[in-house]
Amino acid sequence: MNFGLHFDVVAPGRIPLMWCLIAFILTFFVTRTIVRYIRHNAGNDAPRKWWQPRNISGSGGLHIHHVVIGVVLVMISGVSMVTLATEGGVGEFTAAAIVFGVGAALVLDEFALILHLQDVYWAEDGRTSVDAVFAAIAVAGLLIMGFNPLSFFEIGIWRADNSVGARAAVVVLAAMTLALAVVVLLKGKVWTGLVGMFITPLLFIGAIRLSRPHAPWARWHYQDKPKKMHKALERERYMRRPVVQAKLWLQHIIAGEPTFPADAEVDAELDREIHAAPPPQPVDATG
Repeated sequence: MNFGLHFDVVAPGRIPLMWCLIAFILTFFVTRTIVRYIRHNAGNDAPRKWWQPRNISGSGGLHIHHVVIGVVLVMISGVSMVTLATEGGVGEFTAAAIVFGVGAALVLDEFALILHLQDVYWAEDGRTSVDAVFAAIAVAGLLIMGFNPLSFFEIGIWRADNSVGARAAVVVLAAMTLALAVVVLLKGKVWTGLVGMFITPLLFIGAIRLSRPHAPWARWHYQDKPKKMHKALERERYMRRPVVQAKLWLQHIIAGEPTFPADAEVDAELDREIHAAPPPQPVDATG
C-alpha cells in the first residue's frame, strides 16, 4: 500500500548548495593530505618527481600559500554567480550581491597581507592589493558592459544545434582561445591575457608580438637570439617607462601617498621589472 510518503534528502532548490558542501569537504581533506605530505618530506633532499606535491613559490622565493588560490577562486565564483544567476529582478539577491561586493573589497584591500602573511599595508609590497583591486574592477567592468569570457559559447550554434560536430567545433575554439591565453601569459603580458579572455583579438596580438624579456617565453626562446632579446629589452624600457610612472602615481594616490614618483623611483622600478630572463634550467627526467 502506498501511503504517499516521500522524503527528499536535499530540499528543493538546494542542489547547488549540496555540491558546494561536497566540494568543500573533499577539498579540505585533499588539501590537508597534501600539506601533511609536504611537511613529512620537508627534510628529504632527494629530487622530487613531477607528480609529487611541493610548495608553490613565486619570484624571489616568496611562498604562495593555498589561501591565495582560495581567495582567487572565491572571487571568480562569486562574480560568476552574481553575473549569471539573475537579471536583477530579485531584490534579495541584489542585496546579497551588494554584501558580496563589500566583502570582496575588504578582502582584496588586504590581499598583500594574505600573499605575504605579514602586514605590508603601507610598504611597497602592499601595492599588490592595489593591483588585485585593479584586476577585479577590470573584470567586473567588462562583464557589466556585456563582454563574456570565451564569449563564443553564447553563439546561436551552441544553443540551436546540439549535434556532436557543432558542439565539438565550439569546444575546439574554446581550447584554441585558452591556448592563446596561455601563450600570452607565458610572454609576461598579464593584462593582455586577462582582457583578451573577454576580447579575443587581443590574444592574437599578444601572442604574435615580442615576449617581455623577463618572461618564461624569453627564457625558452630568446637565449640563443641576442638581437631579439636586446630588442625586447629596448622595447620594454621605451614603452614601459610611462606605464610604470602612471601606475606608480595612481598607486601612490590610492595607497595614501599622493605624490608623483621621482625619476629615481621609476628607474628603480624599471630595474626590478625589466631584465633578461635567465637561461632555462636542465630538467632531470627522473626527478
